[in-house]
Amino acid sequence: MDIELVEGDITVQRVDVIVNAANSSLLGGGGVDGAIHRKGGPTILAETRMLRASRYGRGLPVGQAVSTTAGRLPARWVVHTVGPVFSADEDRSELLRACYANSLQVADGLGAETIAFPLISAGIYRWPVDDAVRQALTVLRVAEPKHLRAAALVLFGADTAATARRVAASLG
Repeated sequence: MDIELVEGDITVQRVDVIVNAANSSLLGGGGVDGAIHRKGGPTILAETRMLRASRYGRGLPVGQAVSTTAGRLPARWVVHTVGPVFSADEDRSELLRACYANSLQVADGLGAETIAFPLISAGIYRWPVDDAVRQALTVLRVAEPKHLRAAALVLFGADTAATARRVAASLG
């Protein structure tokens, strides 16, 4: 699978799947989650409400992933995943890697060929950007999906993109 680092806005990526760094409610919020719900429109919210009513009454657990339509976004689907909140006292990196792995699995199960990820947990959940990039690339570089052929890690802002390029270069 080809991996590309892209500086930009995830809501304008022309891919089969856009990954949403959702909160566990699946009902929208701030950051990437709010932007995806706003630009995607009411059909995404309608589907996430149905998911809450049927399978995820207590919310989507951290690290898991689920799909909905993409509404008005330039994608076919949105895969929602809940990242862990960073903790200096507890290693939650396995949960962060699970977000990427489970999102890939859901997208591949849909037959998607292209996917765009935000930098999960690096915003309001305070995960250090350099380590968030490292965790993402650790999963993406070893993934062997059946259908997915390209993944983009979409980085919001020049500083985040520069950090991501530096980390990627250090990983070889």
